[in-house]
Formats: sequence, C-alpha cells, structure tokens
Amino acid sequence: MKILISNDDSIYSNGIKCLVEIAKKFGDVIVVAPNKPQSAKGHSISLTEPLRLKRKELFGPDVEAYACSGTPVDCVKLALDIVYDELPDLCLSGINHGSNASVNVIYSGTMGAAMEATMHGIPAIGFSDVNYDEKGDLAVCKMYAPIIIEQFLKFEKTKHRLINVNFPSIDVEEVMGIKICRQSMDVWKEKFVEREDPHGGKYYWLTGQFQSQDLGADTDVHAIKNGYVSVVPVKYDLTAHEDIAYLNKEWNINEKVG
Repeated sequence: MKILISNDDSIYSNGIKCLVEIAKKFGDVIVVAPNKPQSAKGHSISLTEPLRLKRKELFGPDVEAYACSGTPVDCVKLALDIVYDELPDLCLSGINHGSNASVNVIYSGTMGAAMEATMHGIPAIGFSDVNYDEKGDLAVCKMYAPIIIEQFLKFEKTKHRLINVNFPSIDVEEVMGIKICRQSMDVWKEKFVEREDPHGGKYYWLTGQFQSQDLGADTDVHAIKNGYVSVVPVKYDLTAHEDIAYLNKEWNINEKVG
C-alpha cells in the first residue's frame, strides 16, 4: 500500500513523526509536509508565489520525505503531481497538535490536506490530538490510530471517503473507546486586541474562546469530553440538499424572465 502523509504543524512536528511510525506498519510511506507551521490554513492554496520542495532525511532511510514551502493543500497537490508516478492508496494527515473537532474542521489545515486527497479519489484520515502542547504525550494516538486505520481499510473501497479523528487529552487507561459521531455545531467567540506599532500604526491580534452550544450526546465534542476517541465522517459537498426542494417551491424562479 502506498501512503501519503502530510500535516499543518510542519514536517518537523512530533505529531507527524508519530504518524509516520504508525503508518509504516501498513505500507510504503512518502511524506510531503509544510516547512513551517501552517495551522488554520483550511483549504487555501498558493497562487501568487512559487512553491519549493526540499528532500529531507527525517524519518529514516525507508521513508521518502519532502518539506514544502506552501500550505497543507499545496503539499498534497505537489505530492500527487510531482512526487508520485501514480496515485497513492491512502492519505493520512496529522497528528495535529490541538482539536479539530466541531467547526474547527473548517479552519483546519490538517483536514484541508486530507480533504484535498479525497477530491482526487484517495481515501483519507485526518488525525488530531486534543492537546496543544507540541511536546505532549501521544500515547492515546499510538494506541488508537492503528485500530482506526485498520477499520478504515476494511470499508468497501469507494472514492471520496474521509474521516476526522480527534483523540482526547487523557491517559490511555482513561479512554472509554471509539465513538462514531456527528460534527458539533459550536462557535468561536472572537475578539481582536488592538495594539500600536513603533510607527504609531494600529494592528490587531485575533483572540477568542471556543463556546459549546450544541449539547447533543451524539457529537464529537461530547464524545471527547467523556473520554472517547471521536470519529466523524466528512465530505466536501457543501450543498444543503434538504433546502433544494424548499427553494424550488417557495422562490418561484424557474420560469423564464422577460
């Protein structure tokens, strides 16, 4: 099996090192990841600047690895067009340092990379550890990521399959298991702190707090809070299918104008 690995915390992060070691048990690994942190890049791509790939010897002689100057999605695009002669069988992204549960999936560069792979017909998994310490313990990830990959590979192989996995930041012995969930519909309560540079110009730093508003027991946030590894099936089709019939009925715009 050919496995592509990327992330948004950079090719030098502890999370990607952990994921490479896990993935090597399942097949041949190639890493293409950002050369610097690219958190919250979502699905952004580079259009106005050139991209560079630099070979790195970070994961041992059996793992081909490249540092990319672009975003996580740039990494996947370059991997598929430049590095691979044919498409890989699986894409793994992460392990992200911090939660990508709930609406964080929209902002996440980790999930952006995984989603880009599925858009090319490559099944993908995004992994995140709900611990923002880059040197934090990844024991839960090491225990449960192989189980999830193994189960994921048992699915009937179809294109565009993607799951978002978040590991709770607790001791391995405290983990209750794995739970299939829906995305929690929560919000960030954001605020910009205004400051002044040495020349008297104003600038702003984004701050904020995550606020749980969705109290459903079937959500990823609820699962994580209760000691479960959350697994959310994700897709990139943003169509609100349930609204199509309503709009066709109520808007009355199907008739020719003029």
